[in-house]
Formats: sequence, structure tokens, C-alpha cells
Amino acid sequence: MDYELNELKREFLAEAEEKVREIEREVERMMSGMHDPESLDRLAYLAHQLKGSGGSYGYQEISDDAAEIEKSVEVLVRNNSGDAGVEASIRKHVTSLHGAIERSARELATATA
Repeated sequence: MDYELNELKREFLAEAEEKVREIEREVERMMSGMHDPESLDRLAYLAHQLKGSGGSYGYQEISDDAAEIEKSVEVLVRNNSGDAGVEASIRKHVTSLHGAIERSARELATATA
């Protein structure tokens, strides 16, 4: 593989992990009843970024989980209220994102070792 591409992938995965942590913080706020339009917008924005970037770098699982989070946030915004099922789906995809990022980072490290 190309060294420069691998470096870009490493940077993406590190940034993705930071975005997922921020998504987690927003989800925790949401679960505690402190969600507001701005935090939902931020959650959708972060998920949208991960969706596009994940696909661009060939990380389809990251892109798919982020797309599901984005869709779920859109449902919450459209319904203008909390929904335990939708919130559970978001949490599930956040957990999946963590796993996908960790696996991808390990695979990248192994491929370049």
C-alpha cells in the first residue's frame, strides 16, 4: 500500500475516534434530557462527516454506522421528542463505530508493519 495513503488513513481513524467521543458526549446529554436543537444538529453533523469520510477511505462499516446515526437523529428532530428505540439505536451504532475504528486501526498497523 501507499505510505501517504496509509498516513491519511491513520489520521482519519484518529479523528474519527475523537468525533465518536464527541458523539458519545452528545448522546449522554440527550439521554439525560438535555438535548436541544443545537446538540442534535451537532450530532447529525458529526455523523454526516464520518459517513462521508469513512466511505472515502474505504471504511464502509464506519460509513454505514454513521449513516444510521444520522438517520436516527433526523427521526428525533422530525418527531421533536425523545424516542427510546431511536436512542437505543444510536447507542448501538456508537458502540459499533468504536469497534470498527479499533479494528481498522489494528488492520492498518498490521498491514504496514
